[in-house]
Amino acid sequence: MKQNILAAFVLLFAFVTQSIAQDEAKIGLGIGNKAPEIVEKSVDGKELKLSSLDGKMVLIDFWASWCGPCRRENPTVVSAYQEFKDRKFKNGNGFTVYSVSLDKAKEPWVKAIEADKLTWDYHVSDLKGWYSKYAAVYGVRGIPANFLINGEGIIVAKNSRGPVLENTLTQLLK
Repeated sequence: MKQNILAAFVLLFAFVTQSIAQDEAKIGLGIGNKAPEIVEKSVDGKELKLSSLDGKMVLIDFWASWCGPCRRENPTVVSAYQEFKDRKFKNGNGFTVYSVSLDKAKEPWVKAIEADKLTWDYHVSDLKGWYSKYAAVYGVRGIPANFLINGEGIIVAKNSRGPVLENTLTQLLK
C-alpha cells in the first residue's frame, strides 16, 4: 500500500515537473523562443532592460547611424510605431521599439535618432560597434536586423522589414 502511494506521488511529481518545463519557453533566437534579456545604457546613461517592456509587443531593432539600409528602413519602423503603439494584440498591449545601436560614438547616434524622428523611448548602445555585446548575443552579423517579441517576450518574427513588418503586426492584432 505504501509503495503504491509513493509510486503515485512520484508519478504526480514527474507529471507536474514536465508540465511546468513545457510551459516555460527556452531562451534562444528561434521563433517560439524567449528572447534573451538586454540590459544596456540609454542615450542619457540610464540602464534600460528589455524585460521592462513585458506585456507589450516589441520590435528589437539593431541598427546604426552610419548604416544606409538602416536609415532607409527607419521611416517604415516609425510608421509602424505610430500605427500600432496604442493597439491591442493577441499577446500584448501596445507596440514599441527597443533600438540597439551599433554605433561607436554618441554624437552621430543621437543626431540620427533626432533626424529620423525615432520618437520611442528605448534607445540603447554600448558604443562598441560590431563588438556590441548584444549584437553577439543575438547573432547579428548584418544590419538592419530585428526580432519581434510578444508580451511574454517570445520571438514571433525575425527580420520583418518594409511592408512585412506592418503585415505581421496586423496579423497579430486582437
